[in-house]
Amino acid sequence: MREIRYEVTEGVATATIDRPEKRGAMTYAMLEEFTACVARAGADEQVRVLLVTGVPGSFCAGIDLADLAGRDPGDRGRADGDGGGGVPLLMGCPKPVVAAVDGMAVGMGAEFATQADLRVVSTRARFRWNFVHRGLVSDTGAGTWLLPRQIGVGPALRLLYTGEDLDAGQALALGFATEVVEPDELPAAAERLARTIATASPFALVRTKKLVLEGAGADLRAHVGATRAAMAECFASADHAEGVASFLERRPARFTGR
Repeated sequence: MREIRYEVTEGVATATIDRPEKRGAMTYAMLEEFTACVARAGADEQVRVLLVTGVPGSFCAGIDLADLAGRDPGDRGRADGDGGGGVPLLMGCPKPVVAAVDGMAVGMGAEFATQADLRVVSTRARFRWNFVHRGLVSDTGAGTWLLPRQIGVGPALRLLYTGEDLDAGQALALGFATEVVEPDELPAAAERLARTIATASPFALVRTKKLVLEGAGADLRAHVGATRAAMAECFASADHAEGVASFLERRPARFTGR
């Protein structure tokens, strides 16, 4: 499919939403292809980080309403960006996910940006959770579950209730954006962050993401128990042995994810 492009380079998988004439609005067919790309990245041992982006000036303007209108109401709920198992798509990806946003991230696009672990945005990025103006709630659950944890309950409710835009400067001030750069600098900045993450242990990265996301809904004792279990796995891993050896030998680590 031309509108969803996927490539892997040096441990970074890039999923590009390429539909600038519709500002990246997703059809059901595009969403299925996008979901398949996320699953592919999650299962590929050669992939350490997933980078989600659009083409210059575009990210994702939500679901294509013309495509949605042609669907039976009972079928419309499939356009929820759920990769299965009741977990929002990008949150369910076991690998770290970086979103590079240049332009509008509206509705589902704002949800995808929220689901990402980190967001690098351009100065013209805008985020809009406009579901209430379509008679809907935040469609993947990320806006109502994850966004308040990222920026605070009050700021999240304001965005969800009003459907107003969150611009790049505001996103940075709230901690929603990791970095704001000029549009022509965005690809390099996002790739730089993704490649920095990709130098770390894949074995540890997967467990770190799992601990953070599951810890948001767990009590302290349960979280400490899960952390101890993950640490035991890490101590027994080849990546831990390589991390220690590379430090002692003063050389870059060659992690395998095992």
